[in-house]
Amino acid sequence: MTSPDENKDAMLGNEEKQIGISIGDENSSHVKGTDSTVGSKIGKRAAWTDVEDADEALRMTREYGDEEPVTIDKETHRRLLRQIDRNLLPVMCIVYGLNYLDKTTISYASIMGLEEELGLTKNNYQWLGSIFYFGYLGFEYPTSRLLQRLPLAKYLGANIVLWGLLLACTAACTNFGSIAAVRFILGMLEASVTPGFVLFTSQWYTKKEQGARTGIWFSFNGFANVLGGLVAYGVAKGSFGKHEAIASWKILFLVWGLVTIIVGTCFLLFMPDNPFGARFLDAHEKRLIVERTRMNQQGIGNKRFKWYQFKEALTDPQTWAFVLFALFWDIPNGGVSNFFSQLIVSFGFTPTESLLYGCPAGAIGAVAILASGFLGDRLSQRILVSSIGIWISILGMILIVALPFSNKGGRLAGYYISNTSTVALVSVLSLISSNVAGYTKKTTVAAFFLIAYCAGNIIGPQTFNTKEAPRFRGAEITILGKCNDNLFFDNNLSAWPWTEIADDMRTANRRKAVIRAAPDYKKLENSEWLDLTDRENVELVYTL
Repeated sequence: MTSPDENKDAMLGNEEKQIGISIGDENSSHVKGTDSTVGSKIGKRAAWTDVEDADEALRMTREYGDEEPVTIDKETHRRLLRQIDRNLLPVMCIVYGLNYLDKTTISYASIMGLEEELGLTKNNYQWLGSIFYFGYLGFEYPTSRLLQRLPLAKYLGANIVLWGLLLACTAACTNFGSIAAVRFILGMLEASVTPGFVLFTSQWYTKKEQGARTGIWFSFNGFANVLGGLVAYGVAKGSFGKHEAIASWKILFLVWGLVTIIVGTCFLLFMPDNPFGARFLDAHEKRLIVERTRMNQQGIGNKRFKWYQFKEALTDPQTWAFVLFALFWDIPNGGVSNFFSQLIVSFGFTPTESLLYGCPAGAIGAVAILASGFLGDRLSQRILVSSIGIWISILGMILIVALPFSNKGGRLAGYYISNTSTVALVSVLSLISSNVAGYTKKTTVAAFFLIAYCAGNIIGPQTFNTKEAPRFRGAEITILGKCNDNLFFDNNLSAWPWTEIADDMRTANRRKAVIRAAPDYKKLENSEWLDLTDRENVELVYTL
């Protein structure tokens, strides 16, 4: 028995399935304006689209009895944006901060007695950093499918509560086996947050707003680094030289685990799955919120898995550009995020001092992310702006590697400014949100991107060879090399002589514009809400 998608594809034919190829054909008659059949091809696929096959936005607006576009004036637009920011962004920021803090608390704990009490060898600790990402990697694709099938906020909220519970349980671990099992499951549960937040951002914000908003919630990684360091320092100082009923490292896991459970419960109860489920909006405002994002040409979600979109994700060069970038960027990230406390100790500071001196790095990273997000949206050059952060981070790594061991202040400054590299990852996440359309395709591309992210984070901790402690020279050189690779890929994401992908996007935008300008072109009604992919939809314009 064939699936509905297979029946559609058979009747449409191979040429009509590859709408993106028609747009990209330099000699196509569509480009010359003599034919506008690309639009009609999209219409043929859409003609087979019933309400259940289309986006949730179309189904819900039909239930509201109002499918016609609504004009929104500037003041209403600003008011709606303020409502979204006020009600959604704070909880997203807190959750994403905890997401970072919960997986990196082990770095603070490593210099507060965890290794000694659990009898860990240095090799064991290396693997604790990687084991988390084995769980993340193994569950990333399944969780992307669940994000599509299940209510978005409810699924995320359940995962947040469960990972908070697992984090608190880390305090009960007694050996390498038990903490390794907890870290593996923790990785599985945290795999949902980043792709889920990419979907939230594309649901609620216009393309011009997505870069800055992605930067805002991602920047709380940096703020969490500051808070985590201060709390760990306070706990360490308070317990220094005293008999402890509970070991100081266990207190950290219990505190952040309980905080995560509370925040996750609030997320589960109050975060809407989509604009139509928002209790802070009345019926008319819900309709306006969805109408506001009509220009994204992406809708707000579709629960059906569509094989043709999955196949398109696999054959789209844009997907593999994202994957390669994530892999190379996260090799240094995986090492530093698990070893940053020990890295600072290697500069010549005491373990307690390292907890405090690590805080400015988070603040610098957060400010860089926020500035890059807003500037990238303002200039419409997200990748180009983000490459500045990689240049600065390379300078930081050169300081760490080149300065003598005695110059601990200079090496610490290098560590601080190396944290600006995060801006590139944020810009790529925002491009997935803005440029990848079709709900199955978007969740698939996000999953592949994060699978590569996991692979990099698995490799990263292994570059910190314990035999090289306290200098970790091999890790320093590897991180510097990967930063250079990141710059290559990041620059190629904006100029892309490497694969000419960006040129293809610019060319596709021009050709789509020619098609739309053709005298006989007729825009497909509600094409924004038919769950079309970015290649299928002539109305979608790529953002760079």
